[in-house]
Amino acid sequence: MEFLPVEVIGNILSRLGAARDVVIASTTCKKWREAWQNHLRTLSFNSNDWPVFHELTASKIEILITQTILQTTGLQSLTIIMDDVDEFSAAPVIAWLMYTRETLRQLHYNVRTTPSINILEKCGRQKLEVLALAHNSITGVEPSYLKFPCLKSLSLSYVSVSALDLSILLTACPKVEVLSLVNLDIAMSDAQTTMELSSVSLKDIYVESISLDKFVLEADNIEKLHLKDCTLEIFELVSKRTLRFLKIDDVSVIQLDIGEGTENLEVVDVSNFTIMWQKFHHMISRSSKLRRLRLWGVVFDDEDEFVDLETISACFPLLSHLSLCYDLREGPLQFGLQGSFRLENVVVLELGWTVVSDLFAPWVEGFLERCPNLRKLVIYGVVSEAKTHEECQMLAFITSSLVRLMRKYLHVEIQFEYE
Repeated sequence: MEFLPVEVIGNILSRLGAARDVVIASTTCKKWREAWQNHLRTLSFNSNDWPVFHELTASKIEILITQTILQTTGLQSLTIIMDDVDEFSAAPVIAWLMYTRETLRQLHYNVRTTPSINILEKCGRQKLEVLALAHNSITGVEPSYLKFPCLKSLSLSYVSVSALDLSILLTACPKVEVLSLVNLDIAMSDAQTTMELSSVSLKDIYVESISLDKFVLEADNIEKLHLKDCTLEIFELVSKRTLRFLKIDDVSVIQLDIGEGTENLEVVDVSNFTIMWQKFHHMISRSSKLRRLRLWGVVFDDEDEFVDLETISACFPLLSHLSLCYDLREGPLQFGLQGSFRLENVVVLELGWTVVSDLFAPWVEGFLERCPNLRKLVIYGVVSEAKTHEECQMLAFITSSLVRLMRKYLHVEIQFEYE
């Protein structure tokens, strides 16, 4: 170990990440101490990494962080996450940010301070490439001053911000490619909650737990869109046929418009969602490159609607991974197996039920007959629904039927996932 260059030791310490581990390792010898002081690139203070943080007062934690940071030079990644810890004073936090701002590339910051401070003001116009901000507020964004010329990833969680400031902030990040918005407290200037975001560089956006009347996203180069636990009246995406990944999970939306440019979609994952199937299918029907389709717990706006799997097989010839789950109480109507279609390229099939029914096993058999190249079958079931003796017997009958069925398809790997 004594022959290792001090720069290599610095890389080793940087991979440890957690500040406590770095400090302990740096006591190995004088050379390791020098590596910590001059060649450490990554440092993390996370209350989840060390339980003692929860036992110390905020002032003592501030002192520990200050002493550790001020003994380093050239930090490129700094993480400060203090959950369930009393608020910090603004002065030491400002000192940490000002000391590291010239070299910092990544900042993960989740610290409540009194009084609150403008994190963007301390980090703007620097080399920052990744910014993850939580439990803070953003006000009065001035793009000519708060510029982030190198920022590629921006994550805001439990942040208070106006729709206008968020829009301006995104404009001030000309190279941002990844955007995550989680549980924002969005201040609006009028009764209607409307947010319009625009970015020519954005490729990946994740939106969770946000309620708006109207959300308009203009992103010419968007490739990945994931909406989760949102309540929206109108969602509109404006892009240039670059979208490849679409995931909608437990979202309430009256009008969904992802545009006509869906030719390059490869993954569509929809769960716990009420949809007008005909309109939704029209949006994705041009996606001839689609490889993964997941419709899990979807509810059709019209009870007479159903998914025409024969049309699915024709529209998506490259489909290799298919996942379907629905309520079988009224019979296999939502995902009917009418016609003589074949899903030639499907190699992974996931099928599930929400209510125990003897219709499930014949439905599975219908898919096996239509997937000649299937390699893996995953069965998902809700066992907690089987409360009565009859329901338990039905569950046993389904399992036995599936076991007998799989004896005919020995080349298919089967896996059971019961909740």
